[in-house]
Amino acid sequence: MPADIVDLSRLALHDQVAARLRTMLIEGRIAPGAKLNERELCEQLHVSRTPLREAIKLLGAEGLVDLLPNRGAVAVKLTEADILDTFEVLASLEGLSGELAAQRITDEELAELRATHYEMLACYVRRDLSGYYRLNAKIHTAINDAARNPVLTTTYRSINARVQSLRFRTNQDGAKWERAVGEHEQMLAALTTRDAAAMRAVLVLHLQRKRDTVLELLRAGEIAPIAASQA
Repeated sequence: MPADIVDLSRLALHDQVAARLRTMLIEGRIAPGAKLNERELCEQLHVSRTPLREAIKLLGAEGLVDLLPNRGAVAVKLTEADILDTFEVLASLEGLSGELAAQRITDEELAELRATHYEMLACYVRRDLSGYYRLNAKIHTAINDAARNPVLTTTYRSINARVQSLRFRTNQDGAKWERAVGEHEQMLAALTTRDAAAMRAVLVLHLQRKRDTVLELLRAGEIAPIAASQA
């Protein structure tokens, strides 16, 4: 029994560390392309190297960091071609998720999604970008879950992980953020009426606009860490 307790405690610790690192990567506090400095991160997160390394491996599997031989872990950094290719596939996956979700979502799932949507709107009103993004991601995950296709879910989450930090940055412009909120209103309406075609269309458009914003920022040299890099 004591061994089981130790294992569970260790599991909980590296999951907690992974959650904190994930937020730092998404919000740009670790810059794209930056090496994850284990010594500094251990000091900052108040953990030993073992749970930190376990957390980094988990984020590597998610696609948020690249694990490079003899170089350690590096925050994922995508080229313009990578961005175009990734968003092209991701738009199709999100569109399919939305179409299937509109057909398969239960009333209970829809009610929960609606509640999360209103929580997200509260963050929007407060201009709480971090809270907004967390709930926004939760909504997109719930839509994907409602599609009830495990192959789609595995593929979607793997690809989406690599552009989470870029998606976070797209709402820092007030007008674009307002437009994104409007598109989420359309998603909720399409799910409520079980309109699969409308749901697919709004999700594809939503991702295409995210892609265009990311490319604008990249070409203008404005994609940069939000705060100083911790690596």
